[in-house]
Amino acid sequence: MSADQQSIDLLYDEQEQNETFRNQLTTVDDKGKRIWLYPKKPTGKFFKKRTLVSIALLTFLITGPFLKINGEPLLLLNIFERKFVLLGQVFWPQDFHLFAIGFITFIVFIILFTVVYGRVFCGWICPQTIFMEFIFRRIEYAIEGDYTAQRKLDKAPWTGQKVFRKTAKHFLFVLVSAVIMHTFMAYLVGVEQTWQIITSSPADNMAGFSAMIVLTGLFYGVFSRMREQVCTTICPYGRLQGVLLDKNSMVVAYDHVRGENRGKFRKKQDRKTEGLGDCIDCKQCVFVCPMGIDIRNGTQLECTNCTACIDACDSIMTKVNQPTGLIRYASEEGIRTSKPFRFTKRMIAYTVVLFLLLTLSASQLLLRSDVEATILRTPGILYQQRDDGTISNLYNLKVVNKTNRAMLVSLVPEDESVLIEVVGDTLRLEPNATGDGSFFLIKHRDEVQQISTKLSIDVYADGKKIDRVKTRFLGPGKK
Repeated sequence: MSADQQSIDLLYDEQEQNETFRNQLTTVDDKGKRIWLYPKKPTGKFFKKRTLVSIALLTFLITGPFLKINGEPLLLLNIFERKFVLLGQVFWPQDFHLFAIGFITFIVFIILFTVVYGRVFCGWICPQTIFMEFIFRRIEYAIEGDYTAQRKLDKAPWTGQKVFRKTAKHFLFVLVSAVIMHTFMAYLVGVEQTWQIITSSPADNMAGFSAMIVLTGLFYGVFSRMREQVCTTICPYGRLQGVLLDKNSMVVAYDHVRGENRGKFRKKQDRKTEGLGDCIDCKQCVFVCPMGIDIRNGTQLECTNCTACIDACDSIMTKVNQPTGLIRYASEEGIRTSKPFRFTKRMIAYTVVLFLLLTLSASQLLLRSDVEATILRTPGILYQQRDDGTISNLYNLKVVNKTNRAMLVSLVPEDESVLIEVVGDTLRLEPNATGDGSFFLIKHRDEVQQISTKLSIDVYADGKKIDRVKTRFLGPGKK
């Protein structure tokens, strides 16, 4: 092992041993009191890219309820009527297995990306981050100024100007919270019903009105007071990252090999001769962090990989004529050994599992039928012996129409000796609706040789076979 590698390993060991910062959250002091954060307004190439991503996601969020495919919304999660729509396709509780597979796929997807790319989801896609950094904090910067101005305003006595600024800020916070909550309502009950609730008197729907008041208040409280505490104390994914990440995961990391030892910048200074690294200890990475951490201490629970520290550090390195990338996307092992990023066996295993789950989900969606039928014998009733020498069994039929067109449903037994007698009118299914019905299966007494006989019934919709349902026919058995 070379002398340079030995010194790097020694530095790495010292950094691992000096981890007293992990004993408490950065937003809580020794007495357990909340430390309010005033992050500096970020700028830079990564912030511009995150802004574009956030604009795209927010645009999708606001316009999503209004977009329709084949007359159905792009996305609807109507848990009250147990109706779910994804990309114009209607899903019912009978499709629960698809949701289960999709949920498992999503969890593995998040785990894979966390193992390989760290908390990219938190910094770039998470709604908490997008709402906080690109809506609420933008309002705060516009009204109260940057971090130093905000701190000064909070410490200042209550004057007319301070009251005006605080009132304006929180009024906009409440307004934005109400708009977002009504948008979420549109995803739950649809645009038309949401608009009806908005335009009608609260007395006509007191439960919905009360729910919106409570949810708007909670949303406002999260982004006006809770803020980063959600990520560190409430979000389960934030707590899991300590288990998912390893030294090969790609994270936002400080290059301690290049940066240490730290020292203030002076002009016409030979830092290498003085035993100094590239970090000039300007603390801009700390000032800009919305979680209040010092990224130079290494990977931490609070870090959401938002890249604000990368932009801040790169701007300083450019000003002092040093290479950028002192803080960058990298793995801890890659920084320590100066080796390029590579996939580990665990990463490959997660990728294979994810690919299999995606294939299973896609096949289930492609093979999903437009109509689904369930036939069950009516509980509590055995069989009936009729005067004409036949045996009958009563069954309940439930059919789900997942299409946007009405259709007539008919039943045809596979066994030609079995007759069907429908109770009531012919079953007609409305678009995206569920239909119920009852019918008798009838067999002659001489053909009933067993107490329980397996039967198959073909279900037709508008003359087209859509399903084959298996059931049992009960009778007295042999004479």
